[in-house]
Amino acid sequence: MNEWYVYMLRCADQSLYTGITTDLQRRLDQHNNCDRLGARYTRGRRPVTLVWQESHPDRSSALKREAALKKLSRCAKERLLLSD
Repeated sequence: MNEWYVYMLRCADQSLYTGITTDLQRRLDQHNNCDRLGARYTRGRRPVTLVWQESHPDRSSALKREAALKKLSRCAKERLLLSD
C-alpha cells in the first residue's frame, strides 16, 4: 500500500493550494513544470513552494483531510502553517 500525503503549496501570488499525492516531489515538479499535469489553479501562479504536508495511510483518509482543509478560511490555514 502507498502512503498518501495531503499538502499545501504557497503560490507566487501568496495564495495557498491544497492537494493529495503519493509522491510529493513528483507532484511538486508537475505543479511547477508541467502544463498538462499540474493543477490548472497553480499554472498561472508559478513558482509554487511546498509549505505543509501530512501523511495518511490510505487515499480515503487523505481525501477526507483535503476536503476539510479546503473548507478552512485562509486565516485558519495560515494558523495551521504556523503551528507546525
